[in-house]
Amino acid sequence: MVALLLAAALLGPPDSLRILVSGRDSAIPVRTEANATFVGAEATVGVLGGRVQRLPNHRYLVSFAGVVFELADRAPFALSGGRLYSLVAAARERDGRLDVPVQFFTEIAPRAGARLQWDPAKRLLSPNPDAIAVAPVPPRSPAAPARPARRRVIVVDAGHGGRDPGMRGWSPDRTLVREKDVTLGVSLQLEQELERRGYAVVMTRRTDTLIALDDRGRIANRSKGDLFISVHVNAANPHWREPHAARGFETYFLAEAKTEDERRVAQMENEVVRFETEADAPRDDPLGFIINDMAQNEHLRESNDLAESVQAALRRVHPGPSRGVKQAGFRVLVKAYMPAVLVEIGFGTNTADAAFMSSESGQRTLAAAIADAAAEYLARYQQRIGVGGGR
Repeated sequence: MVALLLAAALLGPPDSLRILVSGRDSAIPVRTEANATFVGAEATVGVLGGRVQRLPNHRYLVSFAGVVFELADRAPFALSGGRLYSLVAAARERDGRLDVPVQFFTEIAPRAGARLQWDPAKRLLSPNPDAIAVAPVPPRSPAAPARPARRRVIVVDAGHGGRDPGMRGWSPDRTLVREKDVTLGVSLQLEQELERRGYAVVMTRRTDTLIALDDRGRIANRSKGDLFISVHVNAANPHWREPHAARGFETYFLAEAKTEDERRVAQMENEVVRFETEADAPRDDPLGFIINDMAQNEHLRESNDLAESVQAALRRVHPGPSRGVKQAGFRVLVKAYMPAVLVEIGFGTNTADAAFMSSESGQRTLAAAIADAAAEYLARYQQRIGVGGGR
């Protein structure tokens, strides 16, 4: 009995993470949620002699034991040394502090080169025997050396095209409105607006042709794009109570859909694969694509920020209501390794939205707003990273 009590005392309480540094044994409280055990990053890193630095847009720089990680609220991965490590559960921000899975310290940090070792039998985290001391936190330079200005490249993607018309709707005078025509019209206007602001623009299509969903992201990558903006037209769910009354705009970034409507919109836009040739159309489930490639996409938080900018700019000019920033598994965004958004500029199933989007003045207005959003986002991004870079 005495032996059991002694063992329990050595192991510490089951709801804690034990850390032994310089002869001091500390127990950091943990909590279990969503099939994962979380621990406070600041408390743990503090014991290890490091620090947690909060960055803009709910991102964090976590430095300890000779390694530096970047993590973000709701992102299921950690970035260190240019390599992404998958977390068993997404990091979570609570009251301005970051909680991470215990696995981050016990498994990922040692794999990334942290001078730590984990003893699962004792539930004990401690420095490696050959480590002399915990490395100091590397200072962040307030300003990087000046570099030549570079024109930012923005990739504009007109949704659908060719034998894929996208959704169909009607204007008040009963003129047929096809998504592929509206998206191309707005995208060509957007190209002009962006070039007027000094940006370089790459178009995934300029004519009524079908570009495979996966190829659109590849075009963006080959062009070394800084941003990827995909333009689409929404359609109401026919099972809604008043489907023709639904209107407004919404902007998506790539992440797992959280609501049934987000899944519906993603499925609608992903259905273009049925128009692609057998050779061009991968047989994978689109959401499987997301899960497999999410670890490669280190732009989740930036894409969210870009989506917020687009939504705010459209709110100033769009006659319909803002439906907010949303997230879903859009296949067209998976292969674009840069901040990427998909904007649904209105409902083609609503005659008022259809008339606005299909008119020349409406398309110019939408394009100017999206261009403003891209410029505002890039200006904030330049301030965050603190380096020079032209349009």
